[in-house]
Amino acid sequence: MIFTIARRELTSMFLSPLAWVILAVIQAILGWMFLAQIENFYLLQPQLIELENAPGVTDIIIAPIFSLAAIILLMIMPLLTMRSLAEEKKNKTITLLFSAPISITQLVLGKFLGLFWFVLILTSMLMLMPLFLLVGTELDMGKLLSIFIGMLLLLSSFAAIGLYLSSLTDNQTVAAVSTFGALLMLWIIEWNTEQTLFHYLSLLAHHQPLLEGLFSSTDVGYFLLIIILFNGLTIRQLDGDRLQH
Repeated sequence: MIFTIARRELTSMFLSPLAWVILAVIQAILGWMFLAQIENFYLLQPQLIELENAPGVTDIIIAPIFSLAAIILLMIMPLLTMRSLAEEKKNKTITLLFSAPISITQLVLGKFLGLFWFVLILTSMLMLMPLFLLVGTELDMGKLLSIFIGMLLLLSSFAAIGLYLSSLTDNQTVAAVSTFGALLMLWIIEWNTEQTLFHYLSLLAHHQPLLEGLFSSTDVGYFLLIIILFNGLTIRQLDGDRLQH
């Protein structure tokens, strides 16, 4: 049943132009930046040759592209998650889901899995750009894998937070704006402060090491905790809504 809901969620995304526009815009922007980074790498080559342990293609071209992708997707993901449950509430189809022979946990996990599949498609498409470089150069595959996993975890966290905030309202605009605000706050929370708590809560602080190829169980655990926590909060919220129907 979870996979049925997930497939329905993913299909409904691609039946609307929004998902296609998001994929096209992301690919166009990052494709342009990718070409610019390649040109910049060629300009830097004379200086890099003189350096000992100079950064490679993965560090100079790929990591900055995915760092930019994270910022862009922080702004775009709320547009995807805003409709997940807020639209169901607005159209009153949430009542049909509540009366269906499925548990709230199955419903939430199905919705989240549908979003995760979209995130997986998006991240895989972005990875095609650096993989093309294998034709003419060598890449640090360990760092590349860390970048890929880091993006999946980050965007899955975005999806879990957005899904929860979408469950709180039947207004898609409110869901999108509140999700963007929450994600932005978690992104910049450690700026201009050295407090350990704010550093631990920061999405950026845990994503940046993965972009640099520093695969840490602490960073992975943080993202998994975010995903589990907000999916749990969504289940609890819908359980309360179900009792009112």
